[in-house]
Amino acid sequence: MTEKGTQVQNKQESKMERAVLISAVTPDITELQANEYLDELEFLAMTASIEGVKRFLQRIDKPNSSTYVGKGKLQDIKDYIAENDIHLAVFDDELSGAQVRNLEKELNCSILDRTSLILDIFAMRAQTAYAKTQVQLARYQYILPRLTGMWSHLERQRGGRGTRGGAGEKQLETDRRIVMDKISQLKDQLKKIDRQMATQRSHRGSMVRVSLVGYTNVGKSTIMNLLSKSNVFAENKLFATLDTTVRKVVIDNTPFLLSDTVGFIRKLPHQLVESFKSTLDEVREADILLHVVDVSHPNFEDQIKVVKKTLEEIGAANKPVFMVFNKIDAYKFTPKSEFDLSEDRPGNISLRQLEESWVAKENSPAIFISAKEKKGIDKLRNDLYKMVGETIRGRYPFTGFLWQNFDDLEVV
Repeated sequence: MTEKGTQVQNKQESKMERAVLISAVTPDITELQANEYLDELEFLAMTASIEGVKRFLQRIDKPNSSTYVGKGKLQDIKDYIAENDIHLAVFDDELSGAQVRNLEKELNCSILDRTSLILDIFAMRAQTAYAKTQVQLARYQYILPRLTGMWSHLERQRGGRGTRGGAGEKQLETDRRIVMDKISQLKDQLKKIDRQMATQRSHRGSMVRVSLVGYTNVGKSTIMNLLSKSNVFAENKLFATLDTTVRKVVIDNTPFLLSDTVGFIRKLPHQLVESFKSTLDEVREADILLHVVDVSHPNFEDQIKVVKKTLEEIGAANKPVFMVFNKIDAYKFTPKSEFDLSEDRPGNISLRQLEESWVAKENSPAIFISAKEKKGIDKLRNDLYKMVGETIRGRYPFTGFLWQNFDDLEVV
């Protein structure tokens, strides 16, 4: 790296805010899962220019209603924060207003929960007026039940919220009225934009619509660029895409519309799901869903479940789905030893075995590709061409070559 490049990198790193990351191991998850969730929390933090310097994990039956963690763990966190000059603590769950206030008092630092962290990332990523309005609505809806003891300016201070004590009942009611009025205004703005977007969609005629869906950071925008030969913004960070992007794609004289929108994530704040429902109309109105999966992620099966659950929430669960397993170039295969009698799982079976087992288990068409190295893209185009052709001919729901016959599927 050049000296100038090193200076730029050091400058970027110096802007990172240092924080501790905190989570709990409850009876419904394993410690392995909890650590994987902390990995994701760390990635979220990094996307928000926050460096996770220390992790704290506590096994408890349920989070403490006052401070999330128990007294002993809270003291450990407090000591570390004081000794290492940390000014921010990030929790991997949504906290109540009382928990935030108690933690700020006990730890003497700013507190972010998972929801407020994701809201901050969405606020940073929003580029268009539509996306900014949706994020503002979600933020105000998050703040409304947490107004007690909070000042109403609602600017991000000390890690997300400016606070003060003793505001009084009168000030609280004033704040609540301000927030509710703002929510009403933002909803009215979104309704107007929704009508405009509905009109735009109606002008697209009867063209077949294909929508890319999937967990965040699985490569949807990269696939969008390859298929449509466009230049949609793609980055190795979470929520690189917030606004819906629609491109006309033509494969062998067969045209269709391809859309890419916001990625899903575990514990996606319900405020965001609600405010972004209008953006996800492209998904609900699609004829075919391309569910993109990061096959190199150790927890990709859980991510698939998250996407399916979110599709149910937005009313798009009954669409024909074509699974696109991306990032085969990064898939790590470590064969089991001959004495290992444990169940086969992703990571200890080959891509070929994974594909065969997936198709047999799910009875669903799938393709394994690498968008980065452009492996399997020609086959993906060919499969899309056939799917769109079937839709145009009115064969819906799909029957035939791809949806029932998987003999020609292959790892490339």
